Amino acid sequence: MAGTESTRKLATFGAGCFWGVEEAFRTINGVITTAVGYMGGFVESPTYEQVCTGETGHAEVVQLTYDPARVSYEKLLDVFWSVHDPTQFNRQGPDIGPNYRSVIFFHDAEQGTIARRSKLDIELSGRYGSRSIMTAIQPAGPFYRAEEYHQQFFKKRGGGRCHL
Repeated sequence: MAGTESTRKLATFGAGCFWGVEEAFRTINGVITTAVGYMGGFVESPTYEQVCTGETGHAEVVQLTYDPARVSYEKLLDVFWSVHDPTQFNRQGPDIGPNYRSVIFFHDAEQGTIARRSKLDIELSGRYGSRSIMTAIQPAGPFYRAEEYHQQFFKKRGGGRCHL
């Protein structure tokens, strides 16, 4: 279908273990594809084992291709905020390390503006009491797709979830 490619956008979020984050986004109407991987580090083409050491600088992320005519970036941010605790620094529940950090990687200036506004709204909402929102908001860099066994992990196994 002509013109379809131009309506697709990318969104990339880190919110702890990427298996559960991907599952939360995978079935949203307007999300076309999901992939788990690594972003925000300084090692080219890292492996899962390398990222888990916390020494590559990468976060575990899910990268979405979505149709903004069917789902807004704001809606994707609502899902992001709902699937993790953004007040935890470099961890989610028992998963500890910089690879589990809360981070929004924006792909254009508009996404950056919307993400910063969304973070401020969450901070001012009182949803997390007096706890600070630790979520970083950074420009997207290279995305390194994780090993195939990580892709759609819970779908392949008939369900499951990550713990918080």
